[in-house]
Amino acid sequence: MHVRMTTAVLLALVSVPAGYAASNPLTGSIAGIVSNTVGIPQMGATVLLFNKLERQIARVLTDDRGSFTFDSLPSDVYSVRVTLASFMPAIRSNIGVQPGLRRVLSINLAGVLSTIELVYSLPVHQGLMSEDWKWTLRSALATRPILRVLSQDAKDPLKQLRASQGMFSHTRGVVKLSAGDSTSAPTLGSAPDLGTAFAVATSIYGANNVEVSGNVGYASSNGNPAASFRTSFSRDFGAARSPELAVTMRQIFATGQVTGRMLSGQGDVPMFRSMAISMNDRMQVNDNLAVQYGATLESVQFLQRLNYLSPYAKLSYALDEFGVVEFGYSSGLPPTQFYTNGTSQDESEVQQQQLNGLSTFPRVSVRGGRAHVQRAENFELGLRKKMGSYTISAGAYKESFNNAVLTAMGADGAFGPGELLPDMFSTASLFNAGRYRNIGYMAALTQQLTDNWSATVGYGNAGVLEAVKDQLQTEDAAELRSALQTRRRHQATMQLAGLLEQTGTRFTTTYQFMNGKALTPGHFYMTQRINPQQGLNVQVRQPLPFFSMRGGKVEATADIRNILAQGYQPMTTVTGRRLQLVPSPRALRGGLAFIF
Repeated sequence: MHVRMTTAVLLALVSVPAGYAASNPLTGSIAGIVSNTVGIPQMGATVLLFNKLERQIARVLTDDRGSFTFDSLPSDVYSVRVTLASFMPAIRSNIGVQPGLRRVLSINLAGVLSTIELVYSLPVHQGLMSEDWKWTLRSALATRPILRVLSQDAKDPLKQLRASQGMFSHTRGVVKLSAGDSTSAPTLGSAPDLGTAFAVATSIYGANNVEVSGNVGYASSNGNPAASFRTSFSRDFGAARSPELAVTMRQIFATGQVTGRMLSGQGDVPMFRSMAISMNDRMQVNDNLAVQYGATLESVQFLQRLNYLSPYAKLSYALDEFGVVEFGYSSGLPPTQFYTNGTSQDESEVQQQQLNGLSTFPRVSVRGGRAHVQRAENFELGLRKKMGSYTISAGAYKESFNNAVLTAMGADGAFGPGELLPDMFSTASLFNAGRYRNIGYMAALTQQLTDNWSATVGYGNAGVLEAVKDQLQTEDAAELRSALQTRRRHQATMQLAGLLEQTGTRFTTTYQFMNGKALTPGHFYMTQRINPQQGLNVQVRQPLPFFSMRGGKVEATADIRNILAQGYQPMTTVTGRRLQLVPSPRALRGGLAFIF
């Protein structure tokens, strides 16, 4: 009977009066019905309407039939968020509204465990509810918990939630075996496949957020033991949150791989150790301006102690109908906060991307027997505008590198002592290329084909390092450095991302074509939603329903980088040795992820 009632309501919403389009030739509307998983309409649900700039423009409550309507909407793309006590919030994005037409939604709310945090109704919102709606809420069993929340001490709306949740709440985590997928910017730093990675996050008494993550094991190519751990803390203050403070420690033991001859006869090499203290915060200055900023103070111990500070900041300003303009600055490696580009709403995906950032070790090389850390300084400007199902973006940057690191395969003994450092996570070697500067730009067009499929095409031009000759006359590393010069290169990028609903498979495929060779990786954009990588790259995540756990899930992951081995540059030394300079090594990784 309830399913029939839901169907009848939907039919009533779809049946638009004949004069509707004529009387409203310039506006449209969004209507829908909210029900639970068995089809029972839910009254009193809060429905928020957002425009394409993610700014809230309307708020309504569902009636006794669970229905809602937003009328007189200009032609545009909108998003809807539905919340109700004892249910998980539901979000519908990319809802296109056309003049004279009504978009109809059917929203099913799924129940969640009591440990999931709900959206609180603050005292300032009580004035939006009339006496009629209070009577409607009193008559609905599903919404009576709202009245009990509002009857508590209004000075602290979180008090009851903390008391009911106990010490730990909103606990979630992920465990990955074989570290199946790597960071979004793998060539900016070593990305080890150690074997086991984990992340566990929880809230203590509902306000103190703690997360502990780690990546431990052995590098698969050479057996070097390595480990990295990160602990972060932040605190909720109602609708606000304090800055996140994090401590990250990394350690690698190079078992007999780095010899005294390679480091000017210095004998045994100490372990690589690093410790970083970071602060990250974001602030909404006003309706149009948002700021995300932070800094990392890191100490690296390898042959000698190296200390450096890496600040970053990104400003986003909404120009209303003209889109969003962003300015970014970073020093050192790209901040891990931008590995997700701020597009993911899935906490498990955010956790997995943070694990990938945890495996990004500082890029260390040697020159003249002394250790150096690769440092980059990046200034970036970007613009993004959404038009219906299309998103247009453009970005330009200027970056400079100190002690840039190149990857060389088969280069052992090619140069004098103290000029090559074996990569601790592969069989290749690391070469210090010195300094270089890079200026570039990129424009991209993304179309949301369906709710689960999107396609992107982009064009860019950037400065890259290229070897102007392939024959070396001496064993002096300075000859190779002098042969590395900056060249301008055109780049064309394509990306296809989607979800196969039948199997739950998520995948992302990218391909970048370049009219020439490059020894340096692509620029990592802070202000763009796409970061091109050389060659053909595929990432796949496949849920395994037969192995799913209660309250969690199991996924098989695969990550294939530079499948076609593009960009490899051969070099011949004076002794006739052949080596390869590699901007992005070909790699195939796979594993299992347990998400709870």
